[in-house]
Parts: sequence; structure tokens; C-alpha cells
Amino acid sequence: MKDFNEYRYTIAKEKVDTIRSFYSSLFAYCIVIPILAYINYRTTSFLWFVFPALGWGIGLVANWMGIYGYNPIFGRDWEECKIKEFMNNTKF
Repeated sequence: MKDFNEYRYTIAKEKVDTIRSFYSSLFAYCIVIPILAYINYRTTSFLWFVFPALGWGIGLVANWMGIYGYNPIFGRDWEECKIKEFMNNTKF
């Protein structure tokens, strides 16, 4: 029973660390992108700050989708079904 509780704790801690990392990146995004937009506005008429905003934003969305289990391509339970399938079909 102790091993099972340690395993559950480890999984929960990894999940919390991943969520914390996502929110840290989101906070940095909310600080850095407006600064880049201000620098862009003050220096040139070409809107170059849009490129890092879109790139970083796509990364944030992908990270969010991974954390909260949203997968539009494979569906919500695809990974779990595949794990069960391989566990049942694998010969040791």
C-alpha cells in the first residue's frame, strides 16, 4: 500500500510541476510580448512582434492541451485505450 501511495504522490507532483511550468510560461508571455510590442511600436512600422507572439502563443496552447488532456486529433481517451490494448496483447 505504501508503494501505491508513493506512486500516486509522484504522479500528482509531476502533474502539479507541469501545471506550474505552464502558468510560469503564461505569466512570462503576458510580460514579454507587451514589451516587445512597445519596442516594435517605438522603433519601426513593421509589426515583427507578431511572430514571437504567435509562435510562443501556439506553444502555450499546445502545452495547455497536453496538461488538461484535450487532444482534437486522437480524442480524450485514445492514449489510455492504446495502453490497455498493448498491455493485453503483449506477451512476456
